[in-house]
Amino acid sequence: MSRDPEAPVQGFVAEGFAPVRDAFTAVVEASEGTGAAVAAWHDGRWVVDLWGGFADAARTRPWERNSLVMPYSATKPFAAVAVLRLVDRRLVELDAPVSTYWPGFVAPATVRHILDHTAGIVVLDEPLPTEALYDPARMEAALAAQPPRWEPGTALGEAALVYGHLLGAIVRRVDGRTIGAFLRDEVTGPHAIDFHVGLRPDEEARAVELTGFEAGGRFLADLETYGPLLRPAIDNPPGAVDPAVVNGSAWRRAEIAAANGHGTARGLAGLYVELARGGLLSDGVLAEMTRIQASGHDDLIGDDAAWGLGVAIDGDGFGMGGLGGSYGWWSSAGGYAFAFVTGHLGDPDRGDRIEAVLREVLGLATA
Repeated sequence: MSRDPEAPVQGFVAEGFAPVRDAFTAVVEASEGTGAAVAAWHDGRWVVDLWGGFADAARTRPWERNSLVMPYSATKPFAAVAVLRLVDRRLVELDAPVSTYWPGFVAPATVRHILDHTAGIVVLDEPLPTEALYDPARMEAALAAQPPRWEPGTALGEAALVYGHLLGAIVRRVDGRTIGAFLRDEVTGPHAIDFHVGLRPDEEARAVELTGFEAGGRFLADLETYGPLLRPAIDNPPGAVDPAVVNGSAWRRAEIAAANGHGTARGLAGLYVELARGGLLSDGVLAEMTRIQASGHDDLIGDDAAWGLGVAIDGDGFGMGGLGGSYGWWSSAGGYAFAFVTGHLGDPDRGDRIEAVLREVLGLATA
């Protein structure tokens, strides 16, 4: 596909979906930093695949079709799918204690508790340096020794920074592969999903620089609207909201499957397409993943939440969003997959506005 350097937005929309391009163009043109991408799948085909803006803060490198961006917690469903595939093989049981697979894990939590964010392992008491994020053995030792904040199963709190290390430890002990390798081998590779946990050098060259961290900006201000556990959860080990860290090679190459997946919008939406097609999980395990397992006030989000196994759930469908505005979603009511990814962290409603236009085109009520 040739690229028009004068056009703010590249890609395609199917016939009838031009209003989605218009809504996305407005978002890209309003961005003060790096650009964005959006993709949607409906009725067996891709109907939207758009990208635009720049891939670096200096605005010298255009966002390309294969540019990879980190969507923060929108990574979490990928981590959950890795464990759920082991559940499908009966190598892992949802209601077995985590210590069954991870000897020395002190919290009386089950695998289900980890997956649905009720385990209480959300904040590490032991202060750790940023480098610990890149050292699975060190992270796992701290997590194994960490007492839960509450009795597992009795309260909610998203494991914002440690979810991937918790699930990755189970995957490695049961399967032998790291969670990033497992996903490449069994999920993203076979299904041509351009999404990666732990970038290789050639993939790192495609990574988008995250912007929007400046003091007084929307992103940092929004962090203060979450629950009181968010800051201690994401600041130990520190770095998850430090541009020098998240735009650095060590972070991008590490496997931090709670937050540092990197992908295209089409790659993120592709997970939900494959789940809907039945290509990743059995019907029974998918039903477990996508039913409400726990609901109520989430002490990290600071609001009510309904969690499945690795996904948030509402009356329309299921999926996951991340700090800064990126998200992936499956609309059960509308029969479509949707993903919006942004390099500029800010207004969390940008993707919602584009999806609302998509729903109008499809003749659906606003979710």
